[in-house]
Parts: sequence; C-alpha cells; structure tokens
Amino acid sequence: MSTTPTANTQVADHEKVADAASGDFASFDARASLGEKIHQFFHQYPVAAPTIVLLAAIALFSVLIGERFLHPFNLSLVVQQVTIIGILGIAQTLIILTAGIDLSVGAVMVLTSVIMGRMAIEVGLPPSLALGVGLAAGAFTGWINGMLVTRFRLPPFIVTLGTWNIFFALNLWYSRSETIRSQDIDASAPLLHWTGTAFDFFGARLTYGSLLMLGLFVLIWYALKWTAWGKHVYATGDDPAAARLAGIRVERVLLSVYVVAGVLCAVAAWALIGRIGSVSPQAGMMANLDSITAVVIGGTSLFGGRGSIFGTLVGALVVGIFRNGLALYGVDVLWQEFTVGLLIIVAVGVDQWIRKA
Repeated sequence: MSTTPTANTQVADHEKVADAASGDFASFDARASLGEKIHQFFHQYPVAAPTIVLLAAIALFSVLIGERFLHPFNLSLVVQQVTIIGILGIAQTLIILTAGIDLSVGAVMVLTSVIMGRMAIEVGLPPSLALGVGLAAGAFTGWINGMLVTRFRLPPFIVTLGTWNIFFALNLWYSRSETIRSQDIDASAPLLHWTGTAFDFFGARLTYGSLLMLGLFVLIWYALKWTAWGKHVYATGDDPAAARLAGIRVERVLLSVYVVAGVLCAVAAWALIGRIGSVSPQAGMMANLDSITAVVIGGTSLFGGRGSIFGTLVGALVVGIFRNGLALYGVDVLWQEFTVGLLIIVAVGVDQWIRKA
C-alpha cells in the first residue's frame, strides 16, 4: 500500500495554509524622494521652470527698482519689445518641436518686410495686396527650407544656415540697401503701420502688433493641442520612425511646419514695420538668435517632441524682463547680454536634467 496522501488530504492541507496566511500582497517601496518628485513635476510641466524664473525676475526687479519697474506703462513696454521675437519664437518653436532648427527666420522676416514695402510704395499695389504678397513670399521661403530638409534629406541646421545667407543677399539686392521712409508708408500704405498703432489700457500702452502676437500664440496652441496636425508634429519630433509606423506622413508634416513658419516670419515682418516705422533692409537680421533664446528658455527641448508654445511666450518675457530691469537698474548693455547668455546655458542644462526622467 502507498503512503502518499490522498488528493482530499492534500486539498485540505492547502486550504489550512491559505487560511493561515495574512492575505497581504508583496509590495515595493515606491515612495519618491523630494528631488525625484521635483524632477517628475518639471518633466510633466515643462512651462513651470521658465514661469518660476519669470516670477522670480519680476519679484527681484520690483525690489531693486520699485514702482518704476512695476508701472503698467513699463510692463507694457516690455510686451511691445518682445512682440517681434515672440512671433518669430512661435515659428521657431514649431521647427524645434520637430527636432530641427531654423537659422533663417530673421532673414526671412527682413526680406518679406522689404517685399511688402516695395510692393506697396514703389510698385503701387493696394496695401492689403502687398501684405498678401509678403505672406506668400514667407510661405515660399518656408517651402524651400522644407523641401531641402524633406526631399534631399539635408540637416535643418545646414539648410537654414545656407538659406539665411541666401535670403540676406536677396534682401540687399532687392532693396538696393535703401530704407523706405515712414512718411512714404503713411502716405501710400498706412496698413503696414497698423501693427504699430498704440492705445491706452488702464495705464498701459499696448499696440495692435502685441495683440496680434498674443492671438497667434492662442491659435498655434489650439492647433498643437487639439488638432491631428499638432499631434503629428509632436510625434514627428519625438520619434520619426515610430510616427511613420503609426501611419503619419512625416515628410508632409515637416514640409507643412516649415511653410507655416515662413508665414509666421512674414507676419513678424508686418509687426517689424509697425514697430520701427520704416522698412529697413538691416533691421532684425540677428532676430534668429533671439527667437532660439526664447524657445530654449521657454522649456522646449532642442531634441524635439517636448515643449509648449506658451513656454516660448514666457521665455520671450523672461528675456524682456531681464533686459528691461537691468537697463532700469543701470547695468551696461554688455552685462545684459552676458545675463541672457547665462540664462540660455542654464535653460539647456535644465532641459538635459529633465530629459533623464
């Protein structure tokens, strides 16, 4: 006879053991440290870091300078000063979200401003039509950049470095290095000055160009957050190979981004004419660097796929607040630029740290 327990006995023993067990599940200590929580917070909300810097800067200069800094007129002056960089920053954000970069935005802006001015003043087109020609020219320059990146598989940095020089040369050739005076614009094409028209608002002095900039931020925010195109832009910048596998036409998305960026540069040209009052072939040529500064400080990753359009607005305001506050405090322009450069390095370092999540 076998001494092996019967099946019923085995089941009974098993049930006794189960009943004696506590019923608790094995668990792991998932409590994150304070540093890890901060890390996760900034990774989830990339706009938080530049917003904290902006608020800290406002608090610092309000203490150092006082009411003169916090006066509505001075704060509205900061908004006016960042209008052009803010619009170019929108264009730059779209490019950087796709893991690219556009060094030609400043040259495109100046070239399209010259086209608008000469079409209205010298050719004699109606101002609205001259403005439309400038917008179309901006779209065409974006199409050129986009085709070189998508069709010929060239790096965006090299492509836009080359077109920066090309558009700058075309600007000098077409304008003959001549400035169109403000009086001529007022007489023949006052629409080109509309963005520089100012109005009072509770002690502040705003321009229609500043309102146009804010409207563009809202429009592009909606497009990026709530449309399929916006989701495709993020997916393309995050992982192009995975985006293709998901059925996204990556090349078409990239081309559309560069075209939209070109149009935005032309809108910035319109704001530039209103801001300086004239059409100058030399104005704003280094605006491409300022636009990259606003985007980087605003928390958009240079590696693509992560960032917020409103972060760029905050980044532009950070630069504007620092330059304005340091100027009111009497700091030399040299050290103002030193501070902006330091902010860029810190912003890139923070981005690298956040990406480790």
